[in-house]
Amino acid sequence: MGLAADAAERQARGRGWSTVRTLPPDAIVTMEFMPGRLNLAVRDGEVVRCWKG
Repeated sequence: MGLAADAAERQARGRGWSTVRTLPPDAIVTMEFMPGRLNLAVRDGEVVRCWKG
């Protein structure tokens, strides 16, 4: 958290995450779990939350 969205995505991919998804903080998303996916909630270009699946 606190990283710029593009830097966080590069770092996540460099650490093996196959899919990195950026979303607004209050986006409505399905509860479908996908191994290998990292979700980043981004506000004003900065990551405010992250979670796997």
